[in-house]
Amino acid sequence: MRLNLQTDYALRTLMMLATQGGQISVDEIADAYGISRHHLMKVAGKLAELGYVVARRGRGGGLTLARPAAEINVGSVVRSIEAFDVFVECFDPQTNSCAVAGACGLQGALALALGDFLTRLDGYSLADLVPNRQLFAARLARTSR
Repeated sequence: MRLNLQTDYALRTLMMLATQGGQISVDEIADAYGISRHHLMKVAGKLAELGYVVARRGRGGGLTLARPAAEINVGSVVRSIEAFDVFVECFDPQTNSCAVAGACGLQGALALALGDFLTRLDGYSLADLVPNRQLFAARLARTSR
């Protein structure tokens, strides 16, 4: 299983915001992680649309968390960005053309495993992902030089 790039960037963005006391620009986040500013802009827009961050445009603009890190559930973030309804073809009745649909146990096994994965993530807040905020921030600062 692999999370899509948007989910990866979203989690990294939220984690960096959780370590900072104020507003951070998309450029600063992209530089710190060495990732595409263009893709990160799309992710920032999605995070703002979903209510996880507040985005301010223009000179002096940037991102801040919309609520405390301890109140942002990791499972909810992943669910809101990933498309798990198309995890495998047979999950989508509209496009399922599998010849053995209904005769195999793969769909059920994968659905249970996916449920377990998301339930595990539900046990974590954003604050849990950065238990040592100072170390996390220091590592990012070192990589962006």
